[in-house]
Amino acid sequence: MAPNDSAGRRRTARYAVPVAVAGVAAATIGLVPALAASGDPELPGITAQQLVEKIAASDVQQLSGTVKVTTDLGLPSLAGLGGDLGGGQGAEGDGIGKLLELASGTHTLRVAADGPDKQRLTVVDAASAEYSLVRNGKDVWAYDGASKEAVHSTEPGSGSGSEGGAAGPSELPATPKDLADQALKAVDATTSVTVDGTARIAGRDAYQLVIKPRQSGSTIGSIKVAVDADNGVPLKFTLTPSGGGKAAIDAGFTKVDFAKPDASTFDFTPPKGVKVTEEPAEAPGKVPGGVPGGFADKAPGKVPGGAPGAPEEFEGLNVIGEGWTSIARLTGPGGDIPSGAPTGSAAEAPSGAPAEAQKFLDALGDKVTGSFGSGTVFKSRLVNALLTDDGKVYVGAVTPEALVDAANGRK
Repeated sequence: MAPNDSAGRRRTARYAVPVAVAGVAAATIGLVPALAASGDPELPGITAQQLVEKIAASDVQQLSGTVKVTTDLGLPSLAGLGGDLGGGQGAEGDGIGKLLELASGTHTLRVAADGPDKQRLTVVDAASAEYSLVRNGKDVWAYDGASKEAVHSTEPGSGSGSEGGAAGPSELPATPKDLADQALKAVDATTSVTVDGTARIAGRDAYQLVIKPRQSGSTIGSIKVAVDADNGVPLKFTLTPSGGGKAAIDAGFTKVDFAKPDASTFDFTPPKGVKVTEEPAEAPGKVPGGVPGGFADKAPGKVPGGAPGAPEEFEGLNVIGEGWTSIARLTGPGGDIPSGAPTGSAAEAPSGAPAEAQKFLDALGDKVTGSFGSGTVFKSRLVNALLTDDGKVYVGAVTPEALVDAANGRK
């Protein structure tokens, strides 16, 4: 599990479902009991509401295991673009590139947790150097084997006095639990939630919870969460786009053990030859790859409607529509084009960026016109964005046509 403080536990997961969220509405949850399919484990019947409550009540504090994450957002390869698009070179650029690589392809994470103050996440891809985030009490480490750099900081303990209670495995970015929590936040009157049989995941019996938008126009077709039948921990998360094809996000344990990990799991000593930077606890800086110190992003501010706070250059944020087809509209101060946004007739990479970065942008963008004027639509299998030439940004887990309709004022 990635180390976290109480504010970090409130942040949106890095690989979380990009949709507008609302509280779980029990009235919308289907009451059809799970029925075991042939070859799947036979488990007692359970309703969707009971299964959601089981997830919410889960208080597992200790685990270790291996998570396989496969992401197919329909984007060009992101490998090697960390420095190009992130504007950084050296350790920071390399780290950003590592994070971008996790947004496509298949990757393996080794995770461990023993309560809120002992957590470890390591990227163990065979072709990559080690990238680890470790918390052991007040000591927090980030280690980037590619750049041979490490950052050490000290953080307050996140014991019983922290907001939201003790941290658990749910805080690990990209684990099935973390992703499932974000999906369940999207459950409202626009959502169907049912139980669809059982499964065997990482050697454990599980119920299958299925979440689907009732609305048309969303790029999200369905979300399936395999929930441990014994302790309620999500073991696997699969998001399938409405356009069909293979899953856009598939994250699941291949091995998991809920026993207390060995204390040495959370020990970390920088390898010989590694440059170590000491980060002042009172003034968090950056760890390799630009990750905020302590490995816990500060909780975003809030804007009307409860959406996460936007960067300062996107001061004017409005949410159009509701539920799974919500669209965020952003404008810069005074209607100006936000800093770094595309301008003119085509999206442009930052000045001086390599040709590969421009090719990446060109592969994503399509020119569109309407009564709003003209702009560029950037497409993926899940999230699409329309950047108009007059400085407005429309983004959501909706079709490009829905974005154009919103810009035309028809949504």
